[in-house]
Amino acid sequence: MTDKIVVLVTASNARECARIARHLLDKRLIACANLIPQVRSLYHWKGKIADEKECLMLLKSSRELLPTLQTEIEKLHSYSVPEIIALPIIDGSPNYLNWIAECVGASKI
Repeated sequence: MTDKIVVLVTASNARECARIARHLLDKRLIACANLIPQVRSLYHWKGKIADEKECLMLLKSSRELLPTLQTEIEKLHSYSVPEIIALPIIDGSPNYLNWIAECVGASKI
């Protein structure tokens, strides 16, 4: 098990995702953001089932940065309840995991 994580965040469109991702990169809270536009999301919201087009971000970071990362996303996000889900990276290429650590200033694996 590593201390690295992948954080899933949806937003209303690719422009919003790019704005958030660039901010997180500037703050060195993430090493990388993959933006996947045109995700179709169906979910419960305010007593109805919503069916919306969104953009999905896959953010690579470290577990220790998650509280700060979450705070920054919530400050910039247009949703009142943004999706912010952290998944552990159990294992991976040592070179890639070390690169994440170098980019976010976290300790190496």
